Order: sequence, then structure tokens, then C-alpha cells
Amino acid sequence: MYVAVKGGEAAIANAHRLLADRRRGDRSLPSITVEQVVEQLGLAVDRVMAEASLYDRSLAALAVRQARGDMIEAIFILRAYRTTLPRFGYSEPVDTANMKVERRVSATYKDLPGGQLLGPTFDYTHRLLDPGLHGDAAVAAPAVKEPGEQVMRVSDILDGEGLIESDGEMPEGHVAGDLTREPMEFPMPRDLRLQALARGDEGFLLALAYSTQRGYGRTHPFVGEVRIGEVEVELDLPELGFAVSLGTIRVTECQMVNQFKGSATEPPQFTRGYGLVFGQSERKAMSMSLVDRALRTDEFSEDIVAPAQDQEFVISHADNVQATGFVEHLKLPHYVDFQAELDLVRRMRREYEAARAGGKDGIKEAAE
Repeated sequence: MYVAVKGGEAAIANAHRLLADRRRGDRSLPSITVEQVVEQLGLAVDRVMAEASLYDRSLAALAVRQARGDMIEAIFILRAYRTTLPRFGYSEPVDTANMKVERRVSATYKDLPGGQLLGPTFDYTHRLLDPGLHGDAAVAAPAVKEPGEQVMRVSDILDGEGLIESDGEMPEGHVAGDLTREPMEFPMPRDLRLQALARGDEGFLLALAYSTQRGYGRTHPFVGEVRIGEVEVELDLPELGFAVSLGTIRVTECQMVNQFKGSATEPPQFTRGYGLVFGQSERKAMSMSLVDRALRTDEFSEDIVAPAQDQEFVISHADNVQATGFVEHLKLPHYVDFQAELDLVRRMRREYEAARAGGKDGIKEAAE
């Protein structure tokens, strides 16, 4: 605890009370509810769920409210809560080919089986403040078609011509790792890298993804497809002999298509970068897929020439909760360490000034 500061535990308790007061804000205004956060700040909720790796909209909204809108603090709170939950098992792999699609766009083909589905997106909005949102008047919601379409993947079109690498198969008997229960070791297999990227900070991954597009990596990407929709989660129950449905979750999936000139063992073809995150989070899924492809240097005999291609650099710095702890610990008392360094600098300064003064005297004597 921060007991070394003046006041000790009493000061901490007062700080907590002040935080609660500031969180509540002006008492003349109604308190914001968790339900309002879920319904009206949905993208913030989705990010917290994704980076805390816990799919629960109500708990994520509660964390956002508790953190006063500080996204990383909310992620930290929810991830800490996640560690208290029992582990009952692992679900079957989610089949995104059977996604009930709400939004689906591709930058590679104009005409697609199933068409381009714009869905809810900022892509075509003018970035102008809307004064109308100041009001509380109810606005009639337009009729919206519920998600329910299943459409083929864009990558299947290229796969039909043999122009893109296959999805690939894990070795027989391979058990997917779990970063939440196992320490990180490098080199890291792709399934663990994807876990780390899915939990990684959106801003950090966005910056890395941008760097690959500016030449700091080997990517010439096309958005093969971005899709948002509901997927079913199933759990295998050995006593029943089959998997049962636990329900559906909303996810965003992105496949980036990248050119590959081929190698001694592989023909020229397109390769993939992959991103999959909770909720609606296209920017995160796209960034994740770009970084995923950049990290696959070993598979394609590529040289590591940029930060986004170095898995130790990327994975070790992608986690915002870990980064937050390491940065914010600097606020804790370091009095003894600093006093030691302060004494060292003072002694070095005295020695420097003495040597400098002696040098000037020596020069003066030589001139006389």
C-alpha cells in the first residue's frame, strides 16, 4: 500500500472517498446506469471485454463506470475480476464460417456472393459534431434487419483457385496454450501469439500495423474481409458424447490478404493475416491481422527488419495492463533509491568541477 506518504492509510481512504465523489459528479444530474453504458457506449464496452478477455457486457460496463471512462483502468479491473472465476473447461473452436453476419465488407471484390453488408459503421459519416445529441428527446429507431445471414468467406474464392495459402492445420494432438495460466516463452507458436494480440492494447497494435504499411515490415495488405456478427459457442461434454450450445457471442473477424512471391518450397500466392476480437472492434481486428502477418517471418523465410516482425518486442509490450503496472509503479515511493542517486550525482558534480578548475589553472600557468 501507499503507506509511506504523509497520512498513510488515512490518506488513502480519503483519496478513495474523493475518487468516489468525482465519479458521481454533479448530484443535480441523474446517475448513469450500467444499462445505459451497455446500450449507448457499446464500443467502449466491447473494447474492455476484448482486452480483459472476458465476454460479459454488464460487467464490462460496470468497469467502465467504476473507472470513470478510463479504458485501461476498466480493462485492469475486469481482468482482475476474471482471475477469480472458476475454469470449467474449454469451448470447441468457434466456426466463423457460420457467423450470422451483421456487417461484412471486402476491399478485394466489389461483387460478392451475399453482397457487401455495410451494417453500423462510421466509415461514411462526416466527422462533424452533432449538436442534436445534446437533447434527450427520443428518436424513433429505423427498422433494422436482424443479423442472420450466413455468407461465404472471401478467402474461399481465392482458395478455389489455389491462390491463397490454406487455413493450415495444427499438429495432431496439439493442445492450444493459455496465456492466462502459462508463462510466456519465446519463440511463441501462432495460437499463443494470436491470444496475446487479441488481449493487446488497441492503440499499440494500431501503431505497429501502421508502421508495417509505411515500410517497416513486409506487408502489402488488402482487406480480404471484415465481418461482424453472432457466432455460436459450444462446449463438449464427455458424459453426453457431444457438444452443447452455450449461446452466442458477437465478434469481429478480419482476414488480410498479402502478396507472397514464393520460396523454394512454396509457389507464389497470397498469404493471410488474421484477427478475431470480441464485439464490434474493426480497428483492433484489422490491426491484429496486419501484425499477425508481420510476425510470421519464420514461416516464409523472411528477415526480421522491423519492430512489428519481432515477436519478443511485440508480445512483450502489447499488454496494456502489464505496461500500466510497470509505468505507474514509478508513482510509488522511491525515496531511498533517489537519495542514493542524488548523492552520487552530487559527488560526480564536485569531481567534475574540481577537474575543470584544475584544468583552467594548468592552462594559465603554461601561458605565463
